[in-house]
This record gives sequence, structure tokens and C-alpha cells, in this order.
Amino acid sequence: MHIRSFARVLFAFVWAGGIGAADAAYHSPVPTEDGWPVADAAALGWDADALAGVEAKIADATYKGITSIVVADHGRLVYEAYFNGGARDAPNDMRSASKTLTALLAGAAIERGLIANVRAKVYPYFADRKPFLHPDPRKDAFTLEDLLTMSSLWECDDDNAFSSGNEERMYVSEDWLRFALDLPIKGFAPWMKKPADSPYGRAFAYCTAGAYVAGALVERAAGRHLDAFSAEVLERPLGIAHAQWTFAPEGIAMGGGGVRLRSRDAAKIGQLLAAEGAWQGRQVIAKAWIAAMLTPHAQARDDAEYGYLVWRFHFAHDGKDEPVWAMSGNGGNYVFAMPARQLVAVITSSAYNQRYAHPQSQEIFREFVLKAMPRPRREGGT
Repeated sequence: MHIRSFARVLFAFVWAGGIGAADAAYHSPVPTEDGWPVADAAALGWDADALAGVEAKIADATYKGITSIVVADHGRLVYEAYFNGGARDAPNDMRSASKTLTALLAGAAIERGLIANVRAKVYPYFADRKPFLHPDPRKDAFTLEDLLTMSSLWECDDDNAFSSGNEERMYVSEDWLRFALDLPIKGFAPWMKKPADSPYGRAFAYCTAGAYVAGALVERAAGRHLDAFSAEVLERPLGIAHAQWTFAPEGIAMGGGGVRLRSRDAAKIGQLLAAEGAWQGRQVIAKAWIAAMLTPHAQARDDAEYGYLVWRFHFAHDGKDEPVWAMSGNGGNYVFAMPARQLVAVITSSAYNQRYAHPQSQEIFREFVLKAMPRPRREGGT
């Protein structure tokens, strides 16, 4: 065999689970000019080898399509790795994980007096689009908070292919804003909980069209496209220079998903959630708004709550429940944030529309990140 061919085979063997693959060596992240301090995980009490152990399972395709994992502890990067074509400077299509950006921007607009408060009525912002189909006093009462909590009364459910407001129907329409504003009021089948009977008084239904309208509302309030507003109030303060927004056919920025972010930049968004809106000593988003975002406002599933365009999952760890806030997107793209532990973890993946995508990303977080992180000190202990 030619020496080059032999070398390629040997490398493939090692990477796919051969020599040493089970003993992936930990390497601390590389310092760059993006503002992230870096630290050695072991020096902070992490089981660094256990954390890096995920690399063997990605190499042998136990976990498929994973493109990056980035972990931060108390504002310092402690782990960073790229796979399957992922790279430090490669943008990731975060899909619906980027909905959380829209909630952050809504808070920034409220803080600047551009929107009165979270109870601001939705339809008056779009009076130029009258008349609307299916007029109803209940639609007139819709608030920004209804959109941020996925609890408006539009007949809109992305998990129901028959729903009038299913996102796939919106994507093939010429005017996404018109599509959403014209949606009818939904009915409640006998097996569905009405708002009054639901936890937190809100009936949850996952509705990308609602998040899109929330972004359009912020655009109108700010008097500029959402990407420009985001660059001013969010991205530049965080040192994010390469966010890529998408736009609807009518030219409105897509606040319902699809923003492309580098993994280290996505971790900065997670850090805002973990650190009460602060980045390196600077208050980027008001503490009160982050607190509101990270308060359960709706029961999304039996095992998950929902804040303002952000999920609250539950992980079993050390025999107890660990609630974790998460930006979540198609393909298994996640930004996890645990304020109590000052932990942020980004997992990006290209496993779009695959059933295993979300379970495997959550498993990576649970089995490698949570299990490897330092155990909290006990009172009076060392």
C-alpha cells in the first residue's frame, strides 16, 4: 500500500474509533480576539476527560451530525470542539433556537421606551394592513406577551400538520405577515385544555408565525430592520460580528428562526441568559427582562415549561431535578443555560428533520456536560 494511502487509512481508523479513540484527550479552548476568556476545565474542577469523551461517540457515529460543542463555566470557555465540517468561524443555522434573540430584542425595545411594555397590543402596530380576515375582539386583545409565550388564540400549531397556521403553510405564502394576521381564532377540542384550565393560565401551542410577528412588531417599534436593531443593541455589545439574518418575501427580518451564528457567538447569547443580561461587566439586557424571560409562563409539554421564546427543560442529575433553560432549534441545535451553576453549553447539529436530533443533543448535554461539571460545594465542606 502506498504510504499516503496507508496514512489516510490509519487516520480514519483512529478517528472512527480505533487506536486511542476511547481516550480522547482534553484540550482547553484557544484564546482568540472575540472577547471570550478561556480556562482549563480540570483546573476548575471539571472531569475534563469525561467531558472530552463525547468525541469518540461522535467519531464512531453514535451521535450523528454534531458539528460543534462549546461549554462555558462562569463566563470562561472551558471546552470547544468541532466535527463533521464544523469550524470556529463557520456559521450554524440555529433554526428556532434563534427565536430567543427576538425575545431579547423585545426586551431591549421596551427598555428604550420603543414599546410600552409586554402587554402592548399587537394589531395596532399593523393598522396599515387592515382589513384583516376573521375579525374578532379576541384578536384585538392579543399582546406581545401572548406571542412571546406561544399562547395566542390564533389557530396556529406547528406540531399539527392540519393547522391553518402551521409554519410550512406560511413559508409558501407570498406575505408572511398577512398570513399570520389573517389567521382565525382556534377552537378547543374536548381533550385540549383551555387557557383558564391550563397551568399559568395560558394554552400553549408552538407557533413560529407568532414569533415572526413578534419580530415584525419590534421592527416597527424600532423603525429599522430587526437585524440592524440587533446589531446595535445586542451583537456589537457582545462582540458578535458575523450574525446572518434571513428575511421573509415581504422584506421583514425573520424573527421566528434561521439566524446563523458561530458557536462561540451563540454561547454569548447563552451567557446573557445565565448572567442576568450581563457580558463582561456590562449590562446588555436589563436584569428584570432576563428574569421575566426565564420565568415559566406556559406549560409547553408534560416535561417542559416555556418562558419568553425559551424552553425550560428538566434533567435528572445526581438524583435530583436540574431545570435548564434552552434555546432549541430543528436539527438538534441548542444553547443551554443554567443560571444557578453559571453554565452555558452550545451544541450545534446538521441533523435537520431527523427524529434522533433533539434526543441526542439532550443526551450529550446530560451525559457529558452535566456529569463532567464540578459538583457544588456543600455548606462547611471543602
